[in-house]
Amino acid sequence: MSWERRGGERTKKKGREEQASACYAHACASERREGGKKEGAVMRKRVMVVIDRTARAKHAMMWALTHVANKGDVMTLLHVLPPHCSASAHREEETSQLVNSLGSMCKAMRPQVRVEALVIQGPKLATVLGQVKKLDASVLVLKQSKPSSLCCMFQSSHEDLVEQCISRAECLTMAVRKQSGGVGGYLVSTRWQKNFWLLA
Repeated sequence: MSWERRGGERTKKKGREEQASACYAHACASERREGGKKEGAVMRKRVMVVIDRTARAKHAMMWALTHVANKGDVMTLLHVLPPHCSASAHREEETSQLVNSLGSMCKAMRPQVRVEALVIQGPKLATVLGQVKKLDASVLVLKQSKPSSLCCMFQSSHEDLVEQCISRAECLTMAVRKQSGGVGGYLVSTRWQKNFWLLA
């Protein structure tokens, strides 16, 4: 499933482009130094965002849309279903509503960015890494959960997924968490920086 909209110019807020993440710029520079994507002429890129029904995933998607994706880029919304999830008309309807809702939101906010959605059933880590490689994604964005009070002793399955993606994905990978409790901005983690605070 994909969405496309042609025409229309975005009304830019003053300074929005300059705000695009010192963390992102630093990570891109580090990626190039390690022999990542080829430098040269500016090319369209594919930004892949792992989505689900949580508010944190939505926040990560919106951050990627406003801070990573540029005019002409492709944003792929990847929703991974558990491998043993039984198919049903109700579940398919819920999944369809999720991807259509988030896709329409992206279209309305950034019509210059092409948005597509993928729904794949399988092991989450293997599916994400496989799609990054298959689609030659330039950037992977995931939600970042708030660490638990027992984070020093235990690590949640999602935290492990994020760490594995950051270290193993064949592209620049960023984990994003919107600050709460009256604190503005986002915390962004990459292979080179952990919980970089971005006020934007």
